[in-house]
Amino acid sequence: MENLKARMIIEIMGRPPEHIKEALNTLVIKMGSEKGVKLIDKKYHEPKIVKEAKNLHITFAEVDAEFDSLEHFFSIIMGYMPSNVEIYAPEKFRLDSNDINSLSNYIMSKLHRYDEIAKRSIVERDILFRQLQALNSGKKMEQLAETKKAKNKSKAKKSKIS
Repeated sequence: MENLKARMIIEIMGRPPEHIKEALNTLVIKMGSEKGVKLIDKKYHEPKIVKEAKNLHITFAEVDAEFDSLEHFFSIIMGYMPSNVEIYAPEKFRLDSNDINSLSNYIMSKLHRYDEIAKRSIVERDILFRQLQALNSGKKMEQLAETKKAKNKSKAKKSKIS
């Protein structure tokens, strides 16, 4: 397959405007240094104030890039999450089953990783919520730790019995 060429829009929001300009430039440079990626052109736009927010700005860059493979292309769009992507070359391309298998496995590994992060965040949130409830009811952190140890011992005994 010949190299894939695409135009992407990368947006960033924050404050102050000087910071988001610098952050966007750093992001685009980092993208261009990724394996299998060559930047063809880039155009930065000046930050604009977000209408319904205090002192919040948004800016974007239009980036044309060439990718050595579909895997490199998907690595960039999943890693940098552009707000828009347009493939302009080649107009048509043919994929064999090895290309599709490789791409499918790459996407699945990313999705599994995101799922792992989401599940861990939910568990951590639930732990913090229970700790806050306990603290609001007057328990001290030492009491929470002792309760946790007792629950773990109880679970260990149950699993040995089973």
